[in-house]
Amino acid sequence: MTPRDLASQLRARFGDLLSDPVDFRGETTLTVRNAEAIETVCQYARTALGCDFLVDISSVDHHGQDPRWMIVYELFGLAHRTHLRLETPVSEERAELPTVTPVWPAAEWHEREIYDMMGIRFRGHPDLRRILMWEGYPYHPLRKDFPLSGKATRIPGVAFTEPAPLDGGPFVTTPGAPDAPSREPRARNPEG
Repeated sequence: MTPRDLASQLRARFGDLLSDPVDFRGETTLTVRNAEAIETVCQYARTALGCDFLVDISSVDHHGQDPRWMIVYELFGLAHRTHLRLETPVSEERAELPTVTPVWPAAEWHEREIYDMMGIRFRGHPDLRRILMWEGYPYHPLRKDFPLSGKATRIPGVAFTEPAPLDGGPFVTTPGAPDAPSREPRARNPEG
């Protein structure tokens, strides 16, 4: 069994709902064109194709494009040892799609993290609440329009009351430095 075999079987079952498979660096990806069908496609991949292990679910922010997000499902079959990637677009207007927790219960925490960090809702999720940020936090920090310096909060003692300075922060490196340690911000300011 190869990823192309899995992709062919999915295309035979769902037809134009799925894109043609794309191979890149030895991995095969299919796009589920309609996010509303993701649970049905995943259920078929698990039961009929033996993709019984959900490796990961992640989200990609294509800020400024429509649809804004791509939700990516990394599937693996333990019996046939084959990896397949499914992805589905989600628009900023709707920012919602069905949960896949009935297919893989392990999806619960992945979907909670995507909800927390990107603000995408998973309809039918058994416990959709923040997993990293505190309840009531009004932002979604992994969106590309969220400033790297953070945002000020009005809740003293819970987080910084002012945005953290970028000077020496974890995301500001020096391009063109000869090696990784000299690109590290703390190397430029050893006292801070």
